[in-house]
Amino acid sequence: MVSRLLNDKPTKLFVVLSAFFVANALIAECIGGKLFSLEKVFGMQPHPFSLFGESGLTFTLTCGVLLWPLEFIMTDVVNEYFGNKAVTRISWIAVGLISYAFLMFLLAIRVPPETSFWTGSQKEIGVPDMQAAFDSIFGQSMWIIVGSLTAFLVSQVVDVWIFHRIKRVTGQKYVWLRATGSTIVSQLVDSFIVLFIAFKIGKGWSYQRVFAIGLVNYCYKFTMAVVLTPLIYVLESGIERFLGHELSMRLKNSAMGQDEAQ
Repeated sequence: MVSRLLNDKPTKLFVVLSAFFVANALIAECIGGKLFSLEKVFGMQPHPFSLFGESGLTFTLTCGVLLWPLEFIMTDVVNEYFGNKAVTRISWIAVGLISYAFLMFLLAIRVPPETSFWTGSQKEIGVPDMQAAFDSIFGQSMWIIVGSLTAFLVSQVVDVWIFHRIKRVTGQKYVWLRATGSTIVSQLVDSFIVLFIAFKIGKGWSYQRVFAIGLVNYCYKFTMAVVLTPLIYVLESGIERFLGHELSMRLKNSAMGQDEAQ
């Protein structure tokens, strides 16, 4: 039975997609503490602008947004072949493992550091206190963690719902429409929920600041959702070569039938 399970192509595909989905979400959370300038990535100097009365805004983003667009693409691929129950299941697994990771980060922060060597071991490269550096990188605010996980779950629900509403109308055609359409809306939800919880509730930001920074973040996510749309076709082409056309279509039809039956 184990051998048959391990050699089953749909099972192999689901395991690979699920593993990437969970790992990608966890990595995005871990690197989210670093901010970067999008303008400088393209060799341009930031030019501050105003929005909703908030001045001095630039395209300064968390490194987590580098990976979240891929997360929503994986959501759409899993949706396409395995249905919304599968997406819901792996989303909860991702949240559980991310929560576990943050608890382990907290444990690692709290254990006493080795002071005779490790704490000052990186002074020559400008890090005088390794414990403080470790704390600042892995010790994210509880409000940020709660906001991020809540935004992730809610946006996944929205993505799944819109994806299948479009698919019921278009059938197996217009993959780009349901993939991009669901991602564009769910990323909008994600952008504002995380800021509202982490910074409006957690730090007392004004609504104007939340909307202004949320819109700046969403502009990037919207653009990436459109730019990465061809990747959906690349992934589906690779999956069809792996599964074969007949099995691929059986999975897609089964996923759509499963969701329509709910």
